[in-house]
Amino acid sequence: MDVKEEEILGEHVSSHWYYVSKGRALRAFVAGIAPRSILDIGAGSGIFSKLLIEHGAAEATLVDTAYENDRDVDHRGKPIRFRRHIEATEADLALMMDVIEHVDDDVGLIRSYARLMRPGSHVLITVPAFQALFSAHDLFLEHRRRYGRHQLENVVRAAGLEPVRTRFFFGLILPLAALQRLVERVAMARGAMVPKSSLKRHGAVVNRALIAAHAAELRFLGLNRWLRLTIFCLARVPAGGLR
Repeated sequence: MDVKEEEILGEHVSSHWYYVSKGRALRAFVAGIAPRSILDIGAGSGIFSKLLIEHGAAEATLVDTAYENDRDVDHRGKPIRFRRHIEATEADLALMMDVIEHVDDDVGLIRSYARLMRPGSHVLITVPAFQALFSAHDLFLEHRRRYGRHQLENVVRAAGLEPVRTRFFFGLILPLAALQRLVERVAMARGAMVPKSSLKRHGAVVNRALIAAHAAELRFLGLNRWLRLTIFCLARVPAGGLR
């Protein structure tokens, strides 16, 4: 997850409509896998791994070079390991939630962790959608790019994985977000704006309304092939492992 946005939201991150809704979409996406062990790359505080632990996963290893040191904690009586680096894993599900858009070599990053995983295990990747929406928000978060569906699936294949399914989310707010990003790009071009995140805290009523709206959108997750701010791609390590 984006650490900068986590810092903006502070203690409200776990209740913010964006992370609540994204967490629900994550759960829906992996419902048929029932993962036991999670490897969370670029995890930050580990909000998504903690959610999966609360709904059945037995353990999680969080990897982030931003950690000051390695440490172990319990969450709901289950182990979570914070690590700066790993050399091996027994995870059956790896998460890369808004990670690969931050690096130049997205294929290499995916492959470097997928090669540690057992054949048949899964990798779930989320990325921001539509390069046309690249704006001050992306510059602030240090994104290299935004993705299209086929672009992401090609990256996944180039890393040696097999795409299982790709779906889109946050379509309801796409028109408003597109307008906002257009305004940002014009303002940036005129030197009237500096890079900043579009994510912000809302009052309780607005926050609940946005959670409810995206809960309704979640029912159509399998049908949405056009409207999105985020792309979810579930991939599998081939039966023969990575070559």
